[in-house]
Amino acid sequence: MALVDIFLTQLAREDAMLVSVHSTRGSVPREKGAWMAVFAKNFTGTVGGGHLEFEALTSARKRLRGEGGEALVRFALGPALGQCCGGEVTLNFELVTAADAQSLVRRLSPQQLPVALFGGGHVGHALVSVLANLPLNVTWIDSRDEVFPEGLPSNVSGEHSDPVHSAVAALVPDSRVLIMSFSHAEDLEVVAACLLRQREKGDLPYVGLIGSKTKWATFKRRLEARGFSEQELAHVTCPIGVPGIVGKEPEVIAVAVAAQLLQTWPAQSA
Repeated sequence: MALVDIFLTQLAREDAMLVSVHSTRGSVPREKGAWMAVFAKNFTGTVGGGHLEFEALTSARKRLRGEGGEALVRFALGPALGQCCGGEVTLNFELVTAADAQSLVRRLSPQQLPVALFGGGHVGHALVSVLANLPLNVTWIDSRDEVFPEGLPSNVSGEHSDPVHSAVAALVPDSRVLIMSFSHAEDLEVVAACLLRQREKGDLPYVGLIGSKTKWATFKRRLEARGFSEQELAHVTCPIGVPGIVGKEPEVIAVAVAAQLLQTWPAQSA
């Protein structure tokens, strides 16, 4: 269940104090817009942990008890707060009720970046489990309809496509593409389709291909023969995953690939 859904489920039963990062300066633990919902006995979300969060929780619960306080409170993350980040965070305290649920969904639901995952093998299954916990909208594509398990995460949709590369044309703009089908021939066709789309529209910021340097060298020769330039081929990341992680288990690869996806995240304004 998404964090916002957990918050709203409890909000239907009791009021809460919504604490959000209003602004920041310097080194801080969370970005503008980060939030936590504070109830009388528990809370959901985080504004950064440590003494900052402890003080925010204490202050929020005082407000819930009707003791009042300013809406905006500045916290210097220095020795007085028991933190050494050195920056400054201004938190906003806002009482919310069940009547605010609809507006809170619009305000607090994270941006869902589109990801297209080609391949329902062992790594694909492991990767879906990791991506299910991230603010992504994942389209999981395979030429074999039977590979998708029942009960997919809420942010993952399975799509049967045969031939599999025909799905590239319909991808949501700004999709990050991960290619790891059961067949090198399928992988090659998906890469080629992505490069053609990138040539025409330039709207696939990341195209990652699973495999070794040897596999990519072979693919490069074949793609060059189809007329793709060195500059176009440089848009493909292969091998995929952050460097320095040597494990070959599907779960290990999945974490490395997810971390690399996070590196493509749009920067958030402070």
